[in-house]
Amino acid sequence: MPKTKTAKELGISAPYARHAMAYVLAGGRGSRLLELTDRRAKPAVYFGGKSRIIDFALSNALNSGIRRIAVATQYKAHSLIRHLQRGWNFFRPERNESFDVLPASQRVNETMWYLGTADAVYQNIDIIESYRPHFMVLLAGDHIYKMDYEKMLQQHVDTDADVTVGCLEASLEEAKGFGVMHVDDKNTIIEFLEKPKKPPPMPGKPDVALCSMGIYVFETSFLIDLLKRDAADANSSHDFGKDIIPYLVKNGKAVAHHFSQSCVTSSEEAKPYWRDVGTVDAYWGANIDLTDVVPDLDLYDRSWPIWTYGEITPPAKFVHDVDGRRGLAVSTLLSGGCIVSGASLSRSLVFTGVHVHSFTTVHETVVLPYVNIGRNVRLIKAVIDSEVRIPDGLVVGEDPVLDAKRFRRTESGVTLITQPMIDKLAQ
Repeated sequence: MPKTKTAKELGISAPYARHAMAYVLAGGRGSRLLELTDRRAKPAVYFGGKSRIIDFALSNALNSGIRRIAVATQYKAHSLIRHLQRGWNFFRPERNESFDVLPASQRVNETMWYLGTADAVYQNIDIIESYRPHFMVLLAGDHIYKMDYEKMLQQHVDTDADVTVGCLEASLEEAKGFGVMHVDDKNTIIEFLEKPKKPPPMPGKPDVALCSMGIYVFETSFLIDLLKRDAADANSSHDFGKDIIPYLVKNGKAVAHHFSQSCVTSSEEAKPYWRDVGTVDAYWGANIDLTDVVPDLDLYDRSWPIWTYGEITPPAKFVHDVDGRRGLAVSTLLSGGCIVSGASLSRSLVFTGVHVHSFTTVHETVVLPYVNIGRNVRLIKAVIDSEVRIPDGLVVGEDPVLDAKRFRRTESGVTLITQPMIDKLAQ
């Protein structure tokens, strides 16, 4: 396998993030989120009251010191591209900064979209080369976590790895749904297994396996050689997890990087936080968890901000103060532009511009932007898609059979409501 000059040989020193490009793979369908991804890609799904899911990977890159970022989009990308244009347009070329949105646009072949994650990078090699980054940090755009990529870059240089793979620990049962790294006592990956029935445990930890986070660090020139080889292989699915990483495990030096070594935690966070919010249940749970007095994820940590599009809104407002018609919220995150008019909210997460009208109660519910909830409504354990108009008197969360007939109800009892579902009620 051809070897290119290392950072040390070229005299490149820390911080290595200044010599890196972050390349975010954000083309996933996110079909397990059901109707939440009917109009948007999974990375564009709202999270945490103000953000989109992709903001976490992008914020990690920015906070780590990376100033060249590219985002590859594909599936239903308009909402995502619009968000990136509005919220991530502050990079300045004169400071050697760049932010590129790279939709699948048949740049290599007029009949081909992105065939896989590796192909999504291969089709944009010319753009990557024009910036001449020494390192490529490849990221999935659909996970919630805080991580300092500089520490991963440092390990990559120190171990002289061909690829460094970001990994997190999971129970053997949980690991069955991941790509699992079988490592030796030096964290060299000796085997890669995709969703194994019997995951290999970590050295010295018989109950824990090491799972891929979909985060990879390469030397750019080495990666480009790999991608060209993979593109010429008619038997490849052109995917990092299925093709590139297994090839390097067998023919190169692949090293695991433990998330615990680079996760960012504030004084309020007791343990490393990483979530795949790829199902409606997981999405609902991760958002509702933020209403805890001390949540596992600290969004208020000013030393590691989650950057996003800061929409200009008026303050949230609570009106009416009589028995049975009092505007209040308890254990609830409420965003700007909201009006709680004689309604009661508890343990809920409410995005921008939501109006909740009198005599209504909302409990353990995630309400996306610009929803209008009518009078005498009762909502329990629901997810309301953006711009939905909830009619007066609607009750959700009290009759599972009725909920399942009218809306999308998950096995754990979360009810997903979209405007087309509401429209059918009137038919």
